Amino acid sequence: MRWVRASLWAVAAVSVFSAGCSSLNPFASSAPKPAELVDFRETASLNRLWEVRVGSAGPYQFTPAIVDNDVYVAAHNGEVVRLEAGRRVWTANAGKRLSAGVGSDGSLVVVVAVDGEVIAFDAQNGAERWRAQAGAEVIAPPTVTGLAVVLRASDSRLVGLNASDGSKRWNYQRTTPTLALRNTAGMVVAQNAVVVGYPGGKVVGVSVENGGPLWELTISTARGVTELERITDVAGTVVLGRRELCAVSYQGRAACFDTGNGSALWSRDFSSSVGMDKDTRFVMITDDADAVHGLDAFSGVSVWKQAALARRGVSRPLIVADFVVVADSEGYVHLLGREDGAFAARMRADSSGVMVPPQRLGTDSFIIQTRDGGIFALEAR
Repeated sequence: MRWVRASLWAVAAVSVFSAGCSSLNPFASSAPKPAELVDFRETASLNRLWEVRVGSAGPYQFTPAIVDNDVYVAAHNGEVVRLEAGRRVWTANAGKRLSAGVGSDGSLVVVVAVDGEVIAFDAQNGAERWRAQAGAEVIAPPTVTGLAVVLRASDSRLVGLNASDGSKRWNYQRTTPTLALRNTAGMVVAQNAVVVGYPGGKVVGVSVENGGPLWELTISTARGVTELERITDVAGTVVLGRRELCAVSYQGRAACFDTGNGSALWSRDFSSSVGMDKDTRFVMITDDADAVHGLDAFSGVSVWKQAALARRGVSRPLIVADFVVVADSEGYVHLLGREDGAFAARMRADSSGVMVPPQRLGTDSFIIQTRDGGIFALEAR
């Protein structure tokens, strides 16, 4: 990807909780009640492969890291655990309360404390490898490569640390709008670039080696008069295919681009605060009304819409085999048909709610982590 050169900006904006709908807007006096769950005839099943309990997430969100068959999880109380087929391989403690985790490449496991301290453990035995300071609040899971640990601060600054010892490698900072969603989304690595969705509707590729800007894409541009109306942040983790990059923004657009030359394959008006997933045929998006949409991956044309989960705090979708998985803030996991969006199965993990997107474990299995620290491996059949 060597198109649309980005500029390096010097000032980061203040990031706050905000959004246009009452479910996200902290200034709203009360949120409407979640929609009642509808009855349906089950055509598939959600099977529990295993379950493990760790500490709660507290006021933060902890996304599991999955490398091959190993699952790395963390909790607000400092607990860090490596799991293999539901068995605890090791348990470590950071000695501090955590705000973000987990990042791993199968060699290093990295979490971040509420005071910005970064703690790295050996992935094989849980021994502490090093500690360093990010110099900022971090609420998104770190990205770990053999070369660097990349941290996304809550003010959208990127910090690159040497994976070997935690020493500072680089900083990347750019101007962002005054108001932005409080983003807990991770980053993805493509070749030598860390790919990050930014406030203001931008997706940026930054060099893993030195933090230099490599390219920039515009998903959406701000519209409206007030600062709230002009929020148009890229939501969730950017999705990379074999030759395409796709993303969706809040109060903006969903779009896919050709990674060979940066040209837009398609785009359409959309608004999401949680993000999308994609396979070779479909793009799946959860919108701000908690409706799940299936779009044609080649054109962006709507194929189906499942609107029966309104106001339930629905997660980013995950495509698993012939199904689409979403979870909600009451702890329910919903299995939808990939072809038509119809309900196929449902189960409740626990009542504390699922606040982070399901993570792919295998071809037909996935991991969820609940707010109270339930780690569930589920299989869709």
